[in-house]
Amino acid sequence: MDWIPTISELSGPRYQRIVDAMEADIASGRLVRGQQLPTQRALAKVLGIDLTTVTRAYTEARRRGILEARVGQGSFVSETSARRAVDLPHPVAIDLSMNVPPHPLEAQLDERIIAGMEAIRAQSGLTAHLNYQPPGGSAHEREVAARWLRGRVPHAHADQLVIFPGTQTILFNLLADLARPGDIVLTEALTFPGIKAAAARLGVKLVGVAMDDGGILPDALARACRTHSPKAVYLIPTLHNPTTATLSAERRGAIAKIIRDADTILVEDDAYGLLDRSASPIANLIPERSYLATTLSKCIAPALRVAYLLTPNSAAQQEMRSYLQATVQMPAPLMVALVTHWIEIGIADRIIAAIRNEAVGRQQLAQRTLKGLQFLAKPAAHHLWLRLPEGRPDVAAHLLRNGLAVVAGDAFTVDGTPPHAARVSLGAARNRAELTEALRILVGALQRPVDTRQIV
Repeated sequence: MDWIPTISELSGPRYQRIVDAMEADIASGRLVRGQQLPTQRALAKVLGIDLTTVTRAYTEARRRGILEARVGQGSFVSETSARRAVDLPHPVAIDLSMNVPPHPLEAQLDERIIAGMEAIRAQSGLTAHLNYQPPGGSAHEREVAARWLRGRVPHAHADQLVIFPGTQTILFNLLADLARPGDIVLTEALTFPGIKAAAARLGVKLVGVAMDDGGILPDALARACRTHSPKAVYLIPTLHNPTTATLSAERRGAIAKIIRDADTILVEDDAYGLLDRSASPIANLIPERSYLATTLSKCIAPALRVAYLLTPNSAAQQEMRSYLQATVQMPAPLMVALVTHWIEIGIADRIIAAIRNEAVGRQQLAQRTLKGLQFLAKPAAHHLWLRLPEGRPDVAAHLLRNGLAVVAGDAFTVDGTPPHAARVSLGAARNRAELTEALRILVGALQRPVDTRQIV
C-alpha cells in the first residue's frame, strides 16, 4: 500500500486524525496531486479500525477539497483546493468564463490562510482589524507593499501608493478623477469589460486603438492621440485580457514616448504582471505620468480584494486616497493584514509561484488538446484567445448548449465589429481533469454543425 497515515500521534476522533494526516502528508510532499489513495476497505484493514470510520474520513476529505472520488477508479489526491461546484446555472456544466487563478494544492491556501490569521491574532488580535482604518492602508502596510513592488517597479514608494479593494475600484476612481462626462480615454481595440462598465457609468467615451497579435500598434496610438487629445490611455500591456498579447520592450518604449509627447496620462493595468515578471511595466519609463494598478486577484485570489495603485507623486496619492474614502472608505483591513503578513514572510511569492506553475501546466494541456485550432496564448496566462471558424454564427451560444461557458469577443470590443473569437479561461476549471473535459467539449462542439432552429 502506497500510503498509510500515522494517526497515533494526532488528537481527536479517528476519522479526523486520518484527514489531518492526509493534509499533513500533502503539505510535506509525501502525497502528491493525482496520487491514488488506498481503498476505504484496505485502509480500514491496515489501520485495524472500522470501515465506517474510514468512510467518514474520506467524506470529510472530499468536503475539504483534498480528495476526489472518480467513478469506477477510486479515490485520488485532489489537484486543487477548489470546492465542488454547486451553483452553476443551467445549462452550464463547466464554466470557463471567469478569468480567475487556479488554486493548486501546492499553493496551500487553506493552511496559509489559517496560519496567517493565527499570526495576526497573536501579534495584534483579530478584532483590531475590524474597525475603520486609514483609507488606502496604514503607513506600514504601504511600506511593505512598496518594498515588494520595487522588485518590478524600482520607483515604488509608500507615499505614492494606495491600497484599494480591487482593480475595478481603482479604475472607477481614476476615471472619475482624470476625465469628465464626454471626455475621451483611449484603450486597446479589445479591452477589459470592467473599464467599459466604469466608463459607461461615468459618461466617459472609450476609443479603441488598433492591435495585432503583439498588442496595441504604436503608430495607431500616435494617430489616435493627435485626433482625440485623450485625457488618458488605458492599457493592459502584459498578458492582455483577452488576447494574451504581451508588448515587446520596443513597443513599450515607443508607447511611453507617444504618451509623453501627447502630454497625456497612462493608466497601466498590471493585473497579470506578477505572472510574467520578465515584462517591465511601461510605468518604469514614464513614472511621472503613470498610474500603475497591481492586483492580487489574478495571481492569488479575487476575493482577497487587495490591489495596489502606484501614483505619479504624493499629491496624486492624496487625491486618490480621498476618492477611495468617498466611495468605499477603505479596503477590508483583515484581508490587507493577511496579505501584508504573507508579503513580509515570503509566502505571497510562494503562492504566486505555485499558481504560475499551474497556469503553465494548464496552457501545456490546452496546447495538446486544441491542436489544429487557431488561438493565441502565453505560457503563464490564465486564459487563451480562441479564433472561431468563419461562417459559424453564435458559437458561444452553441458551446453553451453543449454545457460549456466561454466569453464571446463582443464583450471586449470597444467599437467596431466584434471579432469572431472567444476567451477561454483555463484557470476557471476546478482541476486539470475538469479542464481536459471542458476542452474536449470545446473541440467536439466546434467540429459538429451548429444547432439550428427554424423560426416560426
